[in-house]
Amino acid sequence: MICTKKWIDWLGSIAQATMERVDQAFRKVFDKLIIKEWPINQRILASLAQKEVTQATIVRKLTSYTRQNQTKKALWELENICRSAHILTFIDDHLYRQHIQKALNRGEAYHRLRRAIAYVNSGKFRVKTEDEQQIWNECSRLIANAIIYYNTLLLSRVYEQKLAAGDQEAIQFLKDVSPVAWRNINLIGNMDFTEEPSIVSIEALAARVNDPNFWRKSLEG
Repeated sequence: MICTKKWIDWLGSIAQATMERVDQAFRKVFDKLIIKEWPINQRILASLAQKEVTQATIVRKLTSYTRQNQTKKALWELENICRSAHILTFIDDHLYRQHIQKALNRGEAYHRLRRAIAYVNSGKFRVKTEDEQQIWNECSRLIANAIIYYNTLLLSRVYEQKLAAGDQEAIQFLKDVSPVAWRNINLIGNMDFTEEPSIVSIEALAARVNDPNFWRKSLEG
């Protein structure tokens, strides 16, 4: 009984200390400052939304003042409100967490695609100047976007066919398929620059996927 009481008292002291730290982590928002600087902050947010200026430019200008800038402090307070709302929603809403995780997975998949494209050159980065590095990076981005566009177009055609056929199982499956994939792309194949290049027919590929036997084998593979 004594051990149990000591155990309960110990847990109570930990809970009390935890609550004190939680209370210290919260403070009142300076709403008067946000309201006072709201017209200026509205123009800043509108400029960012219309991509007339970058975030780095805004931060650099606001932090260049020698004294504390009221506009910067108001933006920081507004950012604290948005961050708190995001954290609380992230904790309480599991669907919100899933959406964020899916977005992170898309970003990771895109980076893996970029690495796969870069490995075509045996993984070697062969540039000498900054301009060559920029060209190499933009070429890699162009190839990645072309692959994503091709996959998206093909998936859209297949989705339209399954939707017309009323195949709900296939429709649900296609909703979870990401166009950021390259298993169907031959990144290290032979380049044939003939005078009469063959044109890839998306409709023919979609019709092939629409075949029940081919669709079943694709799911099994």
